[in-house]
Amino acid sequence: MDALIVDGHLGKGRTLVRLLIVDDHPIVRDGLRAALGGEPDFEIIGEAADGATAVRLADELRPDVVLMDLRMPGMDGVTAIRRLSGTGPRVLVLTTFDTDVLPVLEAGATGYLLKDAPPEELVRAVRAVHRGETVLAPAAAGRLADHLRKPSRGRLSKRELDVLRLVAEGATNKEAAADLFISEASVKTHLLHIYAKLDVRDRASAVAEAYRRGLLPH
Repeated sequence: MDALIVDGHLGKGRTLVRLLIVDDHPIVRDGLRAALGGEPDFEIIGEAADGATAVRLADELRPDVVLMDLRMPGMDGVTAIRRLSGTGPRVLVLTTFDTDVLPVLEAGATGYLLKDAPPEELVRAVRAVHRGETVLAPAAAGRLADHLRKPSRGRLSKRELDVLRLVAEGATNKEAAADLFISEASVKTHLLHIYAKLDVRDRASAVAEAYRRGLLPH
């Protein structure tokens, strides 16, 4: 099963995507370089073995996408993601461990994949994250949905309703973030909450279901 891509739209053209690979295992970095280096629209501009080096290199090299491991010596991946949030690059987490995805997304990551993902899925995920789409491994998406459904019982918070109202009016994630004075990453997290609570998979379905339930005024 392919990764879930939230708010996905395929573009007609491709631009060069500058990548920074962050993992404390050289063999993993070599494997990622081999899997991604042959793509004509990818340029691997650097590697790091820990979070602190990743933050420094991201500031120096200005990558478009950072492929980030979570468990590393020194500064871990989640801390590094928080440091990178809002500085420019989008972060695609690549981890061996199927951990709780919500803190990773709240830290500012745009995508979450397991390292056993097929190379073609990884390539698609990098391109999707570069476009600003949220990418989740199927297992992570399922766990996130289960986690969100249990306490919520389908009820949306006021902020989630605010986000959904703006989406229904045609706002992009960036426009909704500006209107609500929150980060774009927060908007994406709220959308994931909404999708899970309404048991839908995309923006259009969320709006339609919200109208059906009377959560939004016609």
